[in-house]
Amino acid sequence: MTMTSKERAALRAEAHHLTAKVHVGQHGLTNTVLQTIDDVLRTHELVKIQLGKNVDVKAKQTANELAAQMDAEVVQVIGKTVSLYRENPDLKKKKGALPPWRE
Repeated sequence: MTMTSKERAALRAEAHHLTAKVHVGQHGLTNTVLQTIDDVLRTHELVKIQLGKNVDVKAKQTANELAAQMDAEVVQVIGKTVSLYRENPDLKKKKGALPPWRE
């Protein structure tokens, strides 16, 4: 499932207004953090992840690894902030309703 540049641009615009739902601390990507990211992707589809200043990882590399692990798409990487998207077909979406990440 590869998204088009137009879809990615629209999601980037949406992600800009989000606050980071997941913060990765000094212990890095623990199982708990990975589970939290998975939960947020399942319920909101679009998630912003803040990598801590003391986390010794490359943001782009981490974003790609997370996307592969979570079966998600990297929307954007700015500094140590990563935005991921994974569509959840099970989420009930009403026509004209707000997307799940805005609720």
